[in-house]
Amino acid sequence: MNTLTSTSLCNYQISKARFPFNTAHQRNISVPSRILFKVYANAKTNELKAEPQQEVEAEPKEEATESSTISATAPLDKDLKKVVQKTAATFAPRASTASKNPAVPGSVLYTVFEVQAYACMLLGGVLSFNLLFPSNEPDLWRLMGMWSIWMFTIPSLRARDCSKNEKEALNYLFLLVPLLNVTIPFFVKSFAVVWSADTVAFFAMYAWKLGWLQRED
Repeated sequence: MNTLTSTSLCNYQISKARFPFNTAHQRNISVPSRILFKVYANAKTNELKAEPQQEVEAEPKEEATESSTISATAPLDKDLKKVVQKTAATFAPRASTASKNPAVPGSVLYTVFEVQAYACMLLGGVLSFNLLFPSNEPDLWRLMGMWSIWMFTIPSLRARDCSKNEKEALNYLFLLVPLLNVTIPFFVKSFAVVWSADTVAFFAMYAWKLGWLQRED
């Protein structure tokens, strides 16, 4: 009987002695796992914070490249405008008086010059396509039709008090149209083709300088 009680007491003491050991051992294991989880979470948040900073740093570089290209092309555009304006002012017809141009928008003279310009363009097309005064050979009428835009349309529109952008477009056309009229006959001997090329160049230049194709925000 004494032996049974002693063995039971011993087992009870051994079981009590094992319980604290197990709990302590579990606590020692659980603490490092929490620390590792916190370190892992902090590392992930630092990575997420670092990515937007890299994107923000990349944006100023792109803006710097765009500004450098714009600054590089700006002087060339200004020089070209100066050359065209000076050449057109030298050779193109100018006002006979030094007073203010009376052909202001809304006036009768402004409308007369505008109608005259586009009427001459249309008449030049009719002559170039050999619809008026038809002839089987090149003649003076077809030659005048080919040069009608440069001789009549552009000077009539320049005689008005037009905007700065329109004046630039007409200055460019005053130099571009003769180049087309001299170059195209080397490849295609046709009055109608030359007049058509002049017309396309005319409206393309107006669309570029006056911003006809730009979308309004």
